[in-house]
Amino acid sequence: MSDLESRYVDLHRNPELSFEEHRTAGIGAEALRAAGCEVTTGIGRTGVAGVLRNGAGPTVLLRADMDALPVREETGLSYASTRVATNSQGIEVPVAHACGHDMHVTWLLGAAESLAARRDSWSGTILFVLQPAEEAGGGARAMVEDGLFDRFGTPDVALGQHLAPMPAGHVLTRSGLAMSASDTLHVRLFGRGGHGSRPEATVDPVVLAASTVLRLQTVVSREIGATDAAVVTVGAMNAGAKENVIPDEAELQLSIRSFAEPVREKVNEAVRRIVRAESTASAAPREPEITATASYPPTVNDEAATEALTARFREEFGPDQVHDGPLITGSEDFGEFGRAAGVPSVFWFVGGIDPARFAADGTLAPGPDVPSNHSAQFAPTLHPTIDSGVRTLVTAALSYLSN
Repeated sequence: MSDLESRYVDLHRNPELSFEEHRTAGIGAEALRAAGCEVTTGIGRTGVAGVLRNGAGPTVLLRADMDALPVREETGLSYASTRVATNSQGIEVPVAHACGHDMHVTWLLGAAESLAARRDSWSGTILFVLQPAEEAGGGARAMVEDGLFDRFGTPDVALGQHLAPMPAGHVLTRSGLAMSASDTLHVRLFGRGGHGSRPEATVDPVVLAASTVLRLQTVVSREIGATDAAVVTVGAMNAGAKENVIPDEAELQLSIRSFAEPVREKVNEAVRRIVRAESTASAAPREPEITATASYPPTVNDEAATEALTARFREEFGPDQVHDGPLITGSEDFGEFGRAAGVPSVFWFVGGIDPARFAADGTLAPGPDVPSNHSAQFAPTLHPTIDSGVRTLVTAALSYLSN
């Protein structure tokens, strides 16, 4: 455990953005190789695959994602990230593991070392996958399109997990529909710049962007039925560089979440309609540019596999530590592996927050003082989080591979 803790701290201090996970991939590859895996790097740009063979039997895929976020860490930890990097738009940004992917990598490498050390208890093949660019939404697909299964074989099941802002040592599972679909858009709004003292001689894209953001808030509240679900978030708005200069354009970055395909189509169309209409209302000199930057379907867990795995988790952790999870509006591209391979997949959640920060009545939902994923204050307690995540992966793998 001390080795895993040191590895986690190092990964946390040195986060890397999507498709830039070169150092992380190198650490993962070295650890998998030391565990006895046949290791290949550079899959889907920065992905890693480690194959551990141990006689006849099924093949199990275990996956962890590696990338971090453009967030300035404010946890106050002695090992907090101070890294900065240049993003895909050429902008220098702070970088932090504000979603827990450093813990995911630690769990996977710990599971590889544990399973390699106990080969007498299982038979088959394990495909360890270190995936890039989950936050960008394209990492899983990039690995599949780069021949992941053609080169290393098709698994019989795909398994993955995620750190969650719930008490450490607890596990959440859910059969069937588990997480939402995701669509992200990059929008360029065009104006006509000029002096801040003469707005009448310009078309102000800042005002256009502001009105667009406000109008987008009506998509869910006024166009989606109360029994349906969707989320529209404008996560970034950029325009201008000086208070007395009206710029020529503004940019918006949007995240759209939904569960049902008709709702998904309706929300996407409404967003595009509003962006175009607000540009027309502002007398913009050009049509806006709307670019889809990522898109992937809902995460759907195989029901039979999830129920069987949940039973094994309850045997391992006790029935009070394993819970039925809610439907989550967050999104994941993990499901791409199961869909591409045509096999069952299961994705679950492992708690990582000090249990003392939760209500004594056993409530798992985080209160307002518990930071969620993507917060600048988000960071797990190291123990028992590291141990719990390794145990879930090992338990899941052995449920298919045990002699």
